[in-house]
Amino acid sequence: MTQATATLQYLHMAPRKVRLVADVIRGLSVNEAEAQLLYHARRAAKPLLKLLRSASANAKVKKMDMDRLIVSRITVDQGPMLKRSLPRAMGRATPLQKKMSHIVLTLEESARSTQVRFVMVKPEKAKKEEREHKAPKIPKTTAGANGAAGKEKSGFFKRIFNRKSV
Repeated sequence: MTQATATLQYLHMAPRKVRLVADVIRGLSVNEAEAQLLYHARRAAKPLLKLLRSASANAKVKKMDMDRLIVSRITVDQGPMLKRSLPRAMGRATPLQKKMSHIVLTLEESARSTQVRFVMVKPEKAKKEEREHKAPKIPKTTAGANGAAGKEKSGFFKRIFNRKSV
């Protein structure tokens, strides 16, 4: 069977926290795993979603059947640790260990096609005309005798300095 893998190294997150999210998607189809990660509340879900999309792109390059792909293996290993210290009372210091993770995600074609339970709808991009921000039209005022008397203040100063006093 053909496999598509993607790796993520030096993720600044403790491996035991990432494993909680990785265990949720192990064995699921790519579509279901992506849906799980999109709505998962933990912080580790975002980099795992990016990794899953990278692995599915690798599978597309290998011309694998996207409907039959499942997350066959996902491993989360300990990376290097940054050792720091936190100053405490009476001149003491306590050690801090900033842990990192290495993640390997493997997609594999299953023998049978998985049933699609839902469809992931990607948001459409707005048209160029809708995206352009049009500047608001400023009403023209008639100038007085000296020309400056008829100018209106606009924006921030208009709101602040043209208030009625009580």
